[in-house]
Amino acid sequence: MRARPVRASAHTTSEQSPPIRSASIRLLPSAITILALCAGLSAVRFALEGRGDLAIAAIGAAAILDGVDGRIARLLDATTKIGAELDSLSDAINFGVAPALVIYVTLLHGNSGGWIVALVYVVSIVLRLARFNVLIDDEDAPAYRKDFFVGVPSPAGALVAIAPLAAFQHWGEGWWTSFVFVAAWMIGAAALIVSRVPTLAMKQVSVPPRMAALLLILVALIAAGLITYPYVVLVLVVALYLAHIPYAIRTKRWVAARPEPWDIPPAQRRAIRRSRAQGRSLARLGLRRSKPRGRLSRVAGRARPRR
Repeated sequence: MRARPVRASAHTTSEQSPPIRSASIRLLPSAITILALCAGLSAVRFALEGRGDLAIAAIGAAAILDGVDGRIARLLDATTKIGAELDSLSDAINFGVAPALVIYVTLLHGNSGGWIVALVYVVSIVLRLARFNVLIDDEDAPAYRKDFFVGVPSPAGALVAIAPLAAFQHWGEGWWTSFVFVAAWMIGAAALIVSRVPTLAMKQVSVPPRMAALLLILVALIAAGLITYPYVVLVLVVALYLAHIPYAIRTKRWVAARPEPWDIPPAQRRAIRRSRAQGRSLARLGLRRSKPRGRLSRVAGRARPRR
């Protein structure tokens, strides 16, 4: 007589499901990184087919996915060493190789020096990623370092690099598509990427509650602009990003000179800054801050006998 198969009980299924679910969750950030890699490589194909608009869209999609995968990994507590290595290699292709080839195929292929410019840009991205991997393990770095990047990060560098192509897509040919300008622009972007110029880390930027409504309106305007005039919005965003660099330099110098704790909430940090700024203003005027006097001290002063 054949033995009847034993069915798995609900208890056995519940014991086996958590490891399977955990493995699926840990694979999700890496899957998003692979999608970003596919988007970056697709940008090269679109450029070879003469479809610069789709090439820009693919690089933008890769930048968005690159910002999402790390946040999801931290949110789900699914950070792994292989995921970090995969993310670094993907960034080298998405924001180094892909933008360089896209710009070379669309704007620089008519000059033999264009390939040299593309190589310089790719090397700068690789060097920047290598430096980032070294600095991220520095335990002796000050607490405020997480508020700043060292140099322009690779996703922002890629958007800066393709700005001339966005201008070409909207306005056609002009001085912004000349070899001299595009080559100088790419080399300048490469210099900012490998430089030690501080730039703000947007993931650390906090918005006060009273500014939430204004921020939502700004997001809606940007979304409407991307739908109506996507290339103009990209050029404006790149211009604003480059314009913020002097502010980031000044801000980092300011925070480096203040030995205040940077692990406390931003609201408390702002309160400390305001109190110190008021003290410095009184010191410049040669004034002393008045000390509050209680009721008992005022009564004692009145009761003091006159000489």
